[in-house]
Amino acid sequence: MSQIPLEVNLPGAGFLALVGSGEYLPAMEEVDRWLLQQLSGPARVVTLATAAGSEGSQRLRYWDELGVRHFSSLGVDSVEPLPVVDRKSAEDERLADLIRQANFVYLSGGKPGYLYHTLAGSPVWQAICSVLEQGGVVAGCSAGAMIFGEQIPGIRNLVQLGPGFGLLPGSFIVPHFDEIPQVLRNGLRAVHPQSRLIGIEGYTALVCTRQGCQVRGRGQVYISKGDTFLHYRQED
Repeated sequence: MSQIPLEVNLPGAGFLALVGSGEYLPAMEEVDRWLLQQLSGPARVVTLATAAGSEGSQRLRYWDELGVRHFSSLGVDSVEPLPVVDRKSAEDERLADLIRQANFVYLSGGKPGYLYHTLAGSPVWQAICSVLEQGGVVAGCSAGAMIFGEQIPGIRNLVQLGPGFGLLPGSFIVPHFDEIPQVLRNGLRAVHPQSRLIGIEGYTALVCTRQGCQVRGRGQVYISKGDTFLHYRQED
């Protein structure tokens, strides 16, 4: 993989894919097909709309149905949306067991703070980590990507940082980076000089393993370094 200057702290030999935007849409087919090819056996996909758990049943159903259609169109025979929508369901051992039986977990978008606090310390979070331990794929888009940094920017107040799971130590992740004005990019970097800002554009994934990180998709990934940003694209 490309030598992108990032420290990663993954619990196993799996692939962590952090997506800027566009989960389950046609523009992400090439990226997700590549991720499926990294699996050692037949794909067993579970989708989690947990980040939208406070947005009502209609929104949850939208993400569930979109995820099933997307992965089915990629030839996946086993794809199942799981109703992990709140703290009670995140502590459901039955749902956690279903995740452990999967080798590809996809966390779609919504509210990053809600997602983090719903999963933190739960059996479902432990099950997600077990997929990485076993060499599987864990993908997160937008809010689903933000939780893997050491800190999480607020949605309405990007200057305020909350706790994250820390799989990318010392970093905070900003999705939709192509939609953020340059002045705000520079402001975020200036306000948090001790933290590494990772900006991920739409329809783009930063894919990390213990061996390194690379970019997949049509956009760029930006990483703050001092007063500047380094930027990376898919190389092949």
